[in-house]
Amino acid sequence: MSEYNEYILGTDKEELSRLEIQHKVWLSEAKHGWNLAGFKSGQTILDLGCGPGYCTMELAKIVGTSGKIIGVDRSEGFIHYLQNIQKSHQLSIEPCLTDFDDLTLEEESLDGMYSRWALAWTPNPKAILKNIQNALKPKGKMVIHEYYNFSTHQTHPEKPALKKAIGAALKSFNESDCEINIGSLIPGYVKELNMKMTHIRLMPKLATPGSMDWEWPKTWYQSYFPRLVEMGYLSTEDMNEAFADLEAIEQKPYTTLCCPMMVEVIAEK
Repeated sequence: MSEYNEYILGTDKEELSRLEIQHKVWLSEAKHGWNLAGFKSGQTILDLGCGPGYCTMELAKIVGTSGKIIGVDRSEGFIHYLQNIQKSHQLSIEPCLTDFDDLTLEEESLDGMYSRWALAWTPNPKAILKNIQNALKPKGKMVIHEYYNFSTHQTHPEKPALKKAIGAALKSFNESDCEINIGSLIPGYVKELNMKMTHIRLMPKLATPGSMDWEWPKTWYQSYFPRLVEMGYLSTEDMNEAFADLEAIEQKPYTTLCCPMMVEVIAEK
């Protein structure tokens, strides 16, 4: 399977840069969830869908040299990047290149698991969570950050071409074999797994031009809109008009951009 097919946004240098911006935007939310879950020194924690390892690094600082972070991803490029991070920073990280379906975990070997935008891109999230549940120690915690409702993604003032492009993105997700709004289903999965949901909260972000929050969706548009053209969901003219709309509303300081609604679910075994 090619890197392009594995990741809808690719794994090149531009995507590494985009993910770094995304990490900065969401780091405080991630740390809040980790604190609520009680992640601490000496623990073994799984970072599911670790990407290039920005959160893996942060988690490794929490568990220290007496603990371990297992960073799992299916991208060889991302895992190679994570290996370089592990070596250069001498962190207690175990990079693992594998599909989630093929992930082998020792029973009751994990104190916790963190995942963000990992389950939305797999057709069998419940089976994956079941595998991880078996690997959790009693009282072990899952911290899951996923989209709750992608259709909240909109701007004000609304611009027709940009609205069309955002709608085309949602259409492309809905026509895949995955569930973009997987966050809304996680509480039900937790119950079916006989786990205890200890915490749930929505994580809204309302961005304004020039802010870091604004750069998160903007860089996503720059990466994904051209792929929508390649997939036939937009024409090149549609894409260019969407970018023109974005540029126009960026000039207005009162513009707001409601990012897709996220949810945090913390579950205990």
